[in-house]
Amino acid sequence: MSELTLEPGTSTPGRHASDDVVLRVSDLAVRYAAGRGAAVTAVRGVSFDVRRGEVFGVVGESGSGKSSICNALMRMLPNSARVEATGVEFGGRDLLSLTDKQMRGIRGTEIALVPQRPMTSLSPTTPVGQQLRWYFGDSIDDSDVRDSLARIGLHSVLGRLDNLPSRFSGGQLQRLLIAIATLTNRPSLLLADEPTTTLDATVQAQVLKLLLGIRDTLGLSIVYVSHDLGVIAQICDRVGVMYGGRLVEVATTSDLFHRPQHPYTKALLGAMPARWTPERGRLSTLRGTAAGANRATGCPFAPRCALADARCTEEMPAVLGDRTSMVRCHRVEEAT
Repeated sequence: MSELTLEPGTSTPGRHASDDVVLRVSDLAVRYAAGRGAAVTAVRGVSFDVRRGEVFGVVGESGSGKSSICNALMRMLPNSARVEATGVEFGGRDLLSLTDKQMRGIRGTEIALVPQRPMTSLSPTTPVGQQLRWYFGDSIDDSDVRDSLARIGLHSVLGRLDNLPSRFSGGQLQRLLIAIATLTNRPSLLLADEPTTTLDATVQAQVLKLLLGIRDTLGLSIVYVSHDLGVIAQICDRVGVMYGGRLVEVATTSDLFHRPQHPYTKALLGAMPARWTPERGRLSTLRGTAAGANRATGCPFAPRCALADARCTEEMPAVLGDRTSMVRCHRVEEAT
């Protein structure tokens, strides 16, 4: 492995994004069997592109289908799941049409995953050093490789390779997973499924800077899944807002925060403590729950939307815009 020069956090998100599409997802649907022939639809009609060097965020409440998208892209869903799509194109191939053997050749090499819980993603009974050798091989002894790992905050890990994962902090283990995912095979696409959820604010910021630094160094693209709009604002170039298994809005991060179009996006932003000011009075809340939104025939957000009318509850809104920037809303003019 050649030496890397990593300076996390020194770049501006999107600076290296190009017009080359690395991943193109068209009409993705994911359904899970629920017994007695019933099925639960977790993802419905989701379409988006990810360009080279871009960080594309997927944000929404728990249960909105975010993680199901990542697992579908990696072909890591349980046997009870059914995945359908017009196409999931990556590197000139449709991922859903590949054999299991062909997909194993892509998974972890061309497409890598950083899971959200580092403590459950490493073998708890195997020393960290041995686990690193599974991925890095004997190159873990090379000074260039050790220097690269040290530069991303793994100094203490390299000095205690005989220790079990339980002897390290969550931040150290998350950096370790990021190193394994990105530095062993240099993938062109990284799926980051809420990788900072279990970390405190200070360590979270360090991990986000690390991801941006690796993105700049390797030129990879990232799909970043999160329920935290504050994190999305720090790292993403464009954002897709999920609700009830559907993408209801896609926009650049700047447009999403300053000119949101969908009522759900506006409600999420209005409930952010960081955006509260004394002049606004009480912090906004989002009434109701998302339960059953994935089964709605009309707009999934209609039961919780103050602008909803009969059409919203009966008819699914069409996509307004294109794959780069879009919104699904019958009342978009009133919402904006």
